[in-house]
Amino acid sequence: MTRHLPLPRPLPRHLLRAALAGSAATLLLGLAAPYASADPGPRDASLDAAHEAAGAPRTLDTLSRFFAREGTVSRAAADPRVRGDAVPVRYLSPEFVAGEKGAPVARVEFLASKAVSSDGQEASLWTVKQGGSWKVVNIATGDDETRYARVGADKLPGGTVFHEPQINAWYVQGRGRVLPLNADAVRAVGSEGVSVAAYQKRVHDAYADKLPGSAYAKSGKAGGFAPKEPVARPPAAPAEASAEGPVTVASSVAGAGALVALGLSGVAVLRRRARQRG
Repeated sequence: MTRHLPLPRPLPRHLLRAALAGSAATLLLGLAAPYASADPGPRDASLDAAHEAAGAPRTLDTLSRFFAREGTVSRAAADPRVRGDAVPVRYLSPEFVAGEKGAPVARVEFLASKAVSSDGQEASLWTVKQGGSWKVVNIATGDDETRYARVGADKLPGGTVFHEPQINAWYVQGRGRVLPLNADAVRAVGSEGVSVAAYQKRVHDAYADKLPGSAYAKSGKAGGFAPKEPVARPPAAPAEASAEGPVTVASSVAGAGALVALGLSGVAVLRRRARQRG
């Protein structure tokens, strides 16, 4: 990848609003544009390295503090452990929103691993590649990333699971269709889903006027939304892009509502989000 076009920063579900950052290319409405099915996924070696980072002693220590933050379990008793393999997490592509020819519907933003505590709490560990190694950069409550990867694989084997974070909608794409995986997605595309072309028109109508260079962006609402809560931003080094596709720091670290830096790898953050089942 030669250029990174960041998506809006993830927010708690009740604050998910507004639009993408991305290319401002013009879409010629009414003309069908071919779109790629998905960006290149990470290699097995990257998935293994991300899994190792998620299970590293320092990560587990931070997880103990994460699970103990509300007092339901003590830090000593949390006994965090990583369950299952790391999975690639794709977000809606701004190039697709803009209508760029050949743009994939979604692209890999980070890899996620599921962690559990002794009292049943669940968390999602987000990992990206920095300085040649994989690092955990975010801890989010719940297991949405890994759970919807499983749900999507069951619903459409071989399909591409992706997230539209602006409305917290999860989908699986394949065979020319975009199918919903949770209630938010059903509200967006209906229970039977829509064609890829129809989905592109919907997201273009919703977000194209909020791309960089638009009046919306120039008004100071960077990233397509105006944060409703104070945001603490830990320092983050630029992530690497490789032939495996864009796995980036920008969308996973920056700007979540009420971020709390935990000191893991210099960029770990706690992102609280409502646990909502689709």
